[in-house]
Amino acid sequence: MVRPGNVALIGSGETAARGGQAFDLLARHLPVPLRVGVMETPAGFEINSAQVAGRVVEYLRKRLQNFQPNIDLIPARRRGPGGTDDWDTLAPLMAANLVFMGPGSPTYTVRQLKDSLAWEILRARLRMGASIALASAATVAVGALALPVYEIFKVGEDPHWKPGLNLLADFGLNCVIVPHWNNTEGGSEVDTGRCFIGLERFETLRELLPPEMTVVGIDEHSGVILDFNAQTCRVTGRDGVHILRGDNEPLLFCSGETFSMSLIGNCRFPERPEDGIDPRVWDALQAVEADVLNQSIAAPVPEEVERLLLERQSARERRDWKESDRLRDAVGNLGWKITDTPDGQKLDPA
Repeated sequence: MVRPGNVALIGSGETAARGGQAFDLLARHLPVPLRVGVMETPAGFEINSAQVAGRVVEYLRKRLQNFQPNIDLIPARRRGPGGTDDWDTLAPLMAANLVFMGPGSPTYTVRQLKDSLAWEILRARLRMGASIALASAATVAVGALALPVYEIFKVGEDPHWKPGLNLLADFGLNCVIVPHWNNTEGGSEVDTGRCFIGLERFETLRELLPPEMTVVGIDEHSGVILDFNAQTCRVTGRDGVHILRGDNEPLLFCSGETFSMSLIGNCRFPERPEDGIDPRVWDALQAVEADVLNQSIAAPVPEEVERLLLERQSARERRDWKESDRLRDAVGNLGWKITDTPDGQKLDPA
């Protein structure tokens, strides 16, 4: 039976200690070595998009070093040759079991991915068990409707929504996603919460939504992992996640809490995993998956070891060396060795 992967929605701070916890939680459910694809698309209009995405590659190489990641930068910056419709450019995406897209422009992301080969591959990989991590602009873009942040915040257009990529519609969920929910960059003079839009304009935007539409608001340096198989949502990072549905009171879930996916909507799977996917894409991905399965794959790191490793990282960040040593010994008792390197903790079988 084909089981879908998980989706992590990150509000901001995906390369910070707390915001990046979602990557660890996704990785522990995937085969080792990880096959990671970092897509340039959301910032493809920027002349330095390769450098921006390259910094994420380096961060993940360090953050996920215990999962032996093979990481590819996918320069699918726009439609056309060499972009989001090019088979050769997208070859690493076809093999990836963890895909990341992050900051940039939500509306640009939608324009370059809507009905593209890249988007078809991404939807199919998710159904085949790959996990997807999305941050900032990419989280906005994958909703049923996308908030045109730059157009409103920078250009001065009236509050409005644009069609989004609607990734979660494949699983029956109908929602919009708003990162940077508790942003305070404007200080006391300018309200930059609700993804820089501010509360007043956001309330206008809410009135424009269909009554059945759910709003998922994600705080800075926080995230939520959608587990379609368990139909649960787990909050990660520093702060929390806000669920606004209809006229109901907003619900806040803090870091470490888990809530039912039914609070977002009625989750359901396609009758067959390949339903709605271009048959050429599905067949090509099955061939790639078969090649990967024929390769030898190392045993994954036990969940208990990963939990202790995260606790030790937090202890070291707050300079609690006694607790750090205790946790190192606990990991050692489980048959694993921690080595502290300039790039962070390195884990190996003892």
